[in-house]
Parts: sequence; structure tokens; C-alpha cells
Amino acid sequence: MNFDRNTFLTSSDEELSAVCRITFTKGSGPGGQKRNKTSSAVKVELPHLGLFATDCTERSQFRNRANALKKLRMQIAINCRQEPQRPENMECSTSSPNYPLFTARLLDILHANNFDHRASAEFCGITPSALLKKIHRDPLLWQILQAARNRLALPALHPPK
Repeated sequence: MNFDRNTFLTSSDEELSAVCRITFTKGSGPGGQKRNKTSSAVKVELPHLGLFATDCTERSQFRNRANALKKLRMQIAINCRQEPQRPENMECSTSSPNYPLFTARLLDILHANNFDHRASAEFCGITPSALLKKIHRDPLLWQILQAARNRLALPALHPPK
């Protein structure tokens, strides 16, 4: 697999796992004896990018691995920038497997436009309020936008109605 951001975001769990370092540990905290006796907690690391994600929410090691890979894809989307490209589907659901790629492309556009939501919306071919609604539905994405605007001394945006 080549080490392209979009390839990581669209690859299957098996393909992504093949380039990750995966470790299994025993979960900690509440959850009874099962949690403390089985190695169901998962940490996936992508050494090429210096990113990692963990999960121990389920009793199943398999489901925790899938959850950690999903979290890793979002880490890649948030931290790796490329030349802006308009997302193919501006109606991407947060539960879609394509959501990490949608998020990455949206952040590329925002970053290229210095987090100006009006210029970014124009690039996407939608209204500024529609763009803010898409960003606001994901609390982490909204937080990233507000923090970047704060760093650039831009006024905070109000949540869309």
C-alpha cells in the first residue's frame, strides 16, 4: 500500500491493519472480571504518520480493533493536509465509511482558505450556512474550526440554527 492519506482513509480494515502496529492489552477500570482477565483492549499505531488510536469499549477484541481503526482514520483526516479537492458528496453522513475522507477534504478546504467559512463554502459550491451546518453536526470538527479561527484572531462563529 502506498502511504497516501486518501488511501489510508478508504482502505479496508485488513489493508489498514497490515501497515499498522497493533497491540492488545487488558482493559482497565470498571467492567468486572472479564475485562481484567482478557486482552481485549486494542492500540493501533501508524508509524508512518506518528498517529495512534485505542479502544477498549467492547468485550470483543475484534470489535475494539474495528473501533480503533475507525478512530485512527479520523486522526489521519484531522492531522494530514493535502491540496484542497471538493468533496464528491457534500451530503456525507457522519456514520458513512466515507466520512473520514469527507472530513479530510473539508479540512483541506478550510485550511487553504485560512478557515474563512464563506470562501470555503464558495469553493464547495454551497452556502456558508450550509457549510456551518455540516461542520456543526460533528462536535470535534466544530471545535477544530473554532480553535483555528481563534489562533488566527478571527471571530468565533455562532452555531447555525
